[in-house]
Amino acid sequence: MVDYIKQLEEEQSIKEIGKFESGDTVEVHQKIIEGTRERVQIFKGIVIAKKHGGSKETFTVRKISKGVGVEKVFQLHSPNIVKVLALKKGKTRRAKLYYLRDRIGKSGTVKEKR
Repeated sequence: MVDYIKQLEEEQSIKEIGKFESGDTVEVHQKIIEGTRERVQIFKGIVIAKKHGGSKETFTVRKISKGVGVEKVFQLHSPNIVKVLALKKGKTRRAKLYYLRDRIGKSGTVKEKR
């Protein structure tokens, strides 16, 4: 039974999603369906957390929009995620960057890794 569940998870997982970590600035291309129309919406921000593993893996992206912090949680292997582009590598020492929620302006960003 356990082998069957692992086999299903491997079949449903998408292998082509880009490599990224916490602190990276990413662009998430998400498919949005409105009635009969389909479009791709882009959400650009900093990855503040990656959770779980396997087919249930999620990641949280945070951006500042018009002075208000906006966070979205995406399922990595969702069929609605078209692609994830890593724009910049961030230099971090933690896996979860929840402290960025309290920061404003330049202190709310992550240094770029060289």
